[in-house]
Amino acid sequence: MKKDRIRCESLRGKMMDPAEAAAHIQDGTNLFISGFTAGYPKMIPQQLAERARAGERFKINLYAGASTGDCVDGILARAGVVAWRRPYMSDRVMRERINRGEIAFKDDHLSRLSAQVRAGDWGRVDVAVVEAVAVTEKGHLVPSTSVGNTPTYVKMADKIIIEMSNAEPPGLEGIHDIFIPEDPPYRMPIPIYRTSDRIGKPYIEMDPSRVVAVVSHEEQDRCAVFPEPDDTSRRIAELILDFVRHEIQRERLPPGLPWQSGVGGVANAVLTGFMDDDFYHDLDIYSEVLQDAVLDLIDMGKVRAASGSAMTLSERGRARFHKELYRYREKVVLRPVEISNAPEVIRRLGVLAINTAIEVDIYGQVNSTHVMGSQLMNGIGGSGDFERNGAVSFIVTPSTAKDGKISSIVPMVSHVDHSEHSVDVVVTEQGLVDTRPLAPRQVAEAVIEKCAHPDYRDLLWDYYRRAVRERGGHEPHLLGEAFAFHERFMATGDMKEEAAESRRPIADSS
Repeated sequence: MKKDRIRCESLRGKMMDPAEAAAHIQDGTNLFISGFTAGYPKMIPQQLAERARAGERFKINLYAGASTGDCVDGILARAGVVAWRRPYMSDRVMRERINRGEIAFKDDHLSRLSAQVRAGDWGRVDVAVVEAVAVTEKGHLVPSTSVGNTPTYVKMADKIIIEMSNAEPPGLEGIHDIFIPEDPPYRMPIPIYRTSDRIGKPYIEMDPSRVVAVVSHEEQDRCAVFPEPDDTSRRIAELILDFVRHEIQRERLPPGLPWQSGVGGVANAVLTGFMDDDFYHDLDIYSEVLQDAVLDLIDMGKVRAASGSAMTLSERGRARFHKELYRYREKVVLRPVEISNAPEVIRRLGVLAINTAIEVDIYGQVNSTHVMGSQLMNGIGGSGDFERNGAVSFIVTPSTAKDGKISSIVPMVSHVDHSEHSVDVVVTEQGLVDTRPLAPRQVAEAVIEKCAHPDYRDLLWDYYRRAVRERGGHEPHLLGEAFAFHERFMATGDMKEEAAESRRPIADSS
C-alpha cells in the first residue's frame, strides 16, 4: 500500500488481512456497504462466504446503495448468509432466494434512503464496509467510482472497514462532490442550479477513530456490459429524440434541459443517438449512472457537464477513462444519490427522464419490477425519483418480449411501480404516445394503436371496447379478464396465436 493512498498516520497501523477485518461482522450484524452498480467491496464479502462454507452459521442484514456485483450479492446469496437486503438488487441468485422467501427484501425509492438511515428507520449501522482510493491527512475518505449512500453510512456507522482499491487511480480524487443536506425540520434548499454546480467537498468526512480495519485489493468492478443498440432500441431512441426536437422547435420545451436515462440498452441507444444528431449539442446529463457513451459524447465535445452517482464502465471504457482522467474530470461530477436523485433538484433543472418498464398498461400504469405480479425481477431504483419529477418523463419498452410471445402492452399491469400520474410519454419501437393532453380513454386508444405490437392489437381492442360497453366509467376495466389476460396468455406464450384468430370486426367504442 503506497503512503499516498493512506495519508492519515493513525490509519496506517490498522492495515490487516481481510479475514481479520471480517471478524468484526457477526450473526445479526447490520452491514452497510458502498456500491452503486460500481465501487462495492470485494474482499469482505468473500471472507463472509468462506466462513459460511466452513460451517459457521450466521445471518447478516445487507444494505447497499443500489445494485452490486456478483462478488457481493451473488456470493453472499449462494452462501445463505443474508437475512435482509435493501434497497435495490438485480442479481439472479439473490432474486431466486428472495422469490423463494429465503431473503427478505424491501424496495425503496433511492432518493429517500440516506435520510431514513440518519433517522434510524433502518436500525443501527453496526458496520460500514466502503471502497476508497485514498484517505486524506485528516482521515477523510475519497470514494472510488460510486458515491451512492456511502457518506451517510460512514457518518452513522459504529465501525468502519475500508477496502482500499489499487485497481482505481488515486487521480479520482477531486471528481466527487459530497454534500449531505440537513434533515427536517432544518433542511435548506439544495443549491444546485446547473448540472455542473459543485456544492460540497471532494471527500467524505469520516471520524478515523471509528475505522477498525483497512484492507487493500487489486480487484476491478465487474459491471454489466451492455450490447450495442439493436434495431428496437435505436428506433425507440429515434422516436424520443424526434419528439423532444419537435417540442423545442414548437417552443413547448426550452432548449438545454438536462437528460437522465436509466442503465441499459435503450439508455445507451439514446446517448448514441446524440452523436449523429447535429440538433443536440452542449448537453447536460443529470442522471444516476454514467456509462461508456457519456465518454464518447465528451470526446465529441457535445457534453457541457455530466452528473451522476456512479460510473458503470466496460473494461475498455474504464481503461480509456483512467488514461485521460485529467480531461474527463473537468466534465464529470459524482454525488451522493440523495443529491443525484433529489426530487427538488430534478424538478428545478427540468430533467428529461427516460426509464424502462417490464410492461405498460393501456392507461399508462407501469410495472418495472415484477413478472406476473409476483416474481421480483429487480428493484425500482431511482426511476420513481425521475419519473415523478422530470419536466417530461418517458417510459420505454419493446412492444413484445420472449421473441414476440409476450406483449409488453397489457390491459392492466400485474404490479404498479409508476402510476399514470407519473408517466408523460409511452414509447415502444412501434410508436410514441404523449399522454399529457389526453383523457384516460384517449390514452388507451392511442397506446393500443401506436405502441402495441400489431399481433396483439386486436386482443387489446377487444378488451378495451368490451370494457367500455360492459363497465363504462372513467377508466373502463374488466377486472377478472385483465388478470386472466396475464394468466392465459403471458404464462402459456400462446397469445400471438390467439391474437391471429381473433381478428374480427369489433363494435365502435363510442
